Amino acid sequence: MKLNLRELRNQKVWQKAEIKLPCFDLEKVRLETHKRPVWIHFGAGNIFRAFLAAVQQNLLNSGLEKTGIIVAEGYDYEIIEKTYRPHDNLSLLVTLKADGKIEKTVVGSITESLVVDGKYREDASRLKEIFTAPSLQMVSFTITEKGYCLTRPTGELLPDVEEDFANGMVSPKSYIGKLVSHLHERYLAGKLPLALVSMDNCSHNGSKLYEAVNRFAREWVKNGFADEGFSAYLNNPKLISFPWTMIDKITPRPDEGVREMLSECGFEDTADIITRKHTYSAPFVNSEEVQYLVAEDWFPNGRPMLERGGVIFTTRETVDKVEKMKVCTCLNPLHTALAIFGCLLSFTKISSEMKDPDLRKLVEIIGYREGLPVVVNPGIIDPRMFIDEVLNIRIPNPFMPDTPQRIATDTSQKLPIRFGETIKAYLRSETLKAQDLKLIPLVLAGWCRYLMGIDDSGKPFEVSPDPMYESVSACLSHIRLGQKGPFHTELGPIFSNDKIFGVNLYEAGLGDVVEKDFEELVSGVGAVRLALKKHLSEDE
Repeated sequence: MKLNLRELRNQKVWQKAEIKLPCFDLEKVRLETHKRPVWIHFGAGNIFRAFLAAVQQNLLNSGLEKTGIIVAEGYDYEIIEKTYRPHDNLSLLVTLKADGKIEKTVVGSITESLVVDGKYREDASRLKEIFTAPSLQMVSFTITEKGYCLTRPTGELLPDVEEDFANGMVSPKSYIGKLVSHLHERYLAGKLPLALVSMDNCSHNGSKLYEAVNRFAREWVKNGFADEGFSAYLNNPKLISFPWTMIDKITPRPDEGVREMLSECGFEDTADIITRKHTYSAPFVNSEEVQYLVAEDWFPNGRPMLERGGVIFTTRETVDKVEKMKVCTCLNPLHTALAIFGCLLSFTKISSEMKDPDLRKLVEIIGYREGLPVVVNPGIIDPRMFIDEVLNIRIPNPFMPDTPQRIATDTSQKLPIRFGETIKAYLRSETLKAQDLKLIPLVLAGWCRYLMGIDDSGKPFEVSPDPMYESVSACLSHIRLGQKGPFHTELGPIFSNDKIFGVNLYEAGLGDVVEKDFEELVSGVGAVRLALKKHLSEDE
């Protein structure tokens, strides 16, 4: 079996391999979507294929929707050229359930795949058609939090953004610049309404998208590339919306075990695709079964019936509470703690870490004891039940091939939300003190220990990509494993940086604590394990 439209005609072969096929007329849906586009998604990565495309497929299967999703990629074009187009925009979703069951589904809801770059003229022409279509209801995004950044951590404009500000919308190079140029086309086509829906895993994602889009619009108006009406259009809530969302689904890189299983059942398109920009892809995507998407119900031009596919639509205030619950307490901090200590202790699977008594206890205490007292309860999802599901079903799932190395990517961008918000909540509390926190400071110290790139046995490992790596590791460059502290001169610039931790740790009363924790972690071979055991025993 090969993944393309022609091979799908032989349905008996797929049925024998227990692979579900789309239950709708693929050609009819593709023609209808081309004629009347409703939904275009930017960001052609795994979570899009495993979650959003699968939700739309279920709606198409049920006859609740008539059009599919058009996917566009503005950063790593090889995903389109090597993953989508050779397979007629089909994808094989492998859902790995905690009970050991595996579900295999060909996803056919993606009708077109486009490169967002003016040099690709046919794609550029098609994008203009889509953005000027009155039928278009939503543009969604999974482009990572970095995709919305227009500046370096120092505040300087990124080179592509600076160039786009100066050159206008003829052939923009930055992701947001490309988007705003298409929004300008929609403005010129009659100020048509549209929802711009960030589904990236970051706090207040809709506002991040709004700020980036409007910064571009202001600069282009100021430089004479657009009129004042364009900026007004983007700021009219009856025409353009930037709803907040909270998304949650683990979609790791293609797994070797899944690849072998697919090969055994006769599926041939299992080869890894690693792009020059280090994106890991394949014709299949493996993911967990559990998924959440909570969205602010603000769609000026209407929207697909996603609530029938399990999406929860609610108010912005409730989305904010759900996002804070998940990102600040019930999932993301636990993942990051496991990522940091998993790398230091040479684990290669997150699920395996949950069999380690010390690491399991670490995340249980961070979640239940340090996080829950200040958790924001959204009402629609119970925080304690959410943590129960995370720690007892999701993370321990042995069929989920997620790695601490993947989760450790861009940790500096995650710390202020995943831990800084809890520290702030303790500082605001009338009954709790930041000094009551014991294991969150240990994780923050562990991150600096991790950046040394030496595991607990003294062997070097590759540190995952992080935009702050060079500046932070430079402060640590003279520290060696086995060296005794104090290290205030080296650590002071790091732990006082509120951009990294959300707070100045010294002003929060935790700076000295984290310094001492770091001293323990760096004191010699095996010190990470010893420090874990010591701090866990003190917390009993």
